[in-house]
Amino acid sequence: MKIEDIMTHDVKFCGPDTNLAAAAEILWRNNCGALPVLDSEGKVLGMVTDRDMCIAMGTRNWRASDLAISDLAIKPVFTCRPDDDVHESLKIMRKYQVRRVPVVDEGGKLSGIVCLNDIVLHAEKAEGGRHGGISYDDIVNALKAICERRRADMSKSATAAVGAAG
Repeated sequence: MKIEDIMTHDVKFCGPDTNLAAAAEILWRNNCGALPVLDSEGKVLGMVTDRDMCIAMGTRNWRASDLAISDLAIKPVFTCRPDDDVHESLKIMRKYQVRRVPVVDEGGKLSGIVCLNDIVLHAEKAEGGRHGGISYDDIVNALKAICERRRADMSKSATAAVGAAG
């Protein structure tokens, strides 16, 4: 299965000069959790998540309209192509622990986005150990890899907090 078969084509995005209030409105109206950040030519500069935006506002005590996307630490971007096999996007998600991968054309311009949700909705149970598409095991392995760092980081934070308190 190709990425273009399951990706979202009508991708919502923002620019580096978009303020967080406007970006939050885009997320809210379109039920998104992240936005690709594009330059003026439509090339992907990075990704910003709703979590990134909340933490930036909470730690700086600024109004959302006073912070630009460029004020955030925009995450590096890992992309795939529309004609890549879906398993390629799963490899990227596992390796870089991301849930969303922008899909770009040959020139690096945004063509779509493939999210873990898109892949999950196309997964099927492997019958008899043979399966040509996306299996449930593929999904579980990707999700485990994505969550592994987060779980390890939380354990370290909890240990550090207990050590600091004692």
